[in-house]
Amino acid sequence: MKEPFLYLTLPGLEMYPHVTYMWVVMILLLAVAYLTTRRLQLLPGTGQALMEIIIEGLLALMERVMGHHAKQHLPVIGGIALFIVVSNLAGIVPPLFSPTVNINITAGCAITIFLYYQYIGFRRNGLAYLKHFTGPVWWLAPLMLPIEFISHVIRPFTLALRLFANMRGHEIVLIIITLLVPIVAPLVIVVQGIFVSFIQGFVFILLSMIYIAGAEEEYH
Repeated sequence: MKEPFLYLTLPGLEMYPHVTYMWVVMILLLAVAYLTTRRLQLLPGTGQALMEIIIEGLLALMERVMGHHAKQHLPVIGGIALFIVVSNLAGIVPPLFSPTVNINITAGCAITIFLYYQYIGFRRNGLAYLKHFTGPVWWLAPLMLPIEFISHVIRPFTLALRLFANMRGHEIVLIIITLLVPIVAPLVIVVQGIFVSFIQGFVFILLSMIYIAGAEEEYH
């Protein structure tokens, strides 16, 4: 699909704007993190206060979903949450580009969560984590193993496709509305884009937290 906007690109990456903007978002987040934490103060300034509100709000949500172990997962969940939301928001204003309208970027996020919660499951429960796949009694293992294996393997696909499809669909709607109603559309697009960006980020991390919490549980 040929894009109608002239995106800002790097030499040699003209055909891959998602790669360019993936790095732009990551560098932006690292820069903000550095600037807001290099001089932490008891009475925070605007930047530090805003980041504290974001982190505390995210941690409160994680604790409600994941319980008292939530804080140890904050770097992973928080990092992916910020990356997805900022990436989603980047596509609202041309000539910027949202990396999450490309399946490779959303797949990378989804595979990261998949590998992470498998690691957490084995670290927390050891080999007993395999009981999540074999069922509560040994004689059900031949039936449960393929069912559970498929249900786990399909999770990164659904995570990636859900985020990609919604963001790609929003971009297509944005293009159509902009072409049909170029004067009135921008305000509607911005409001809708902000809403969609946060909702899709929320759905992604909510499912991720549920998967991690499930992997941590001791299977009986």
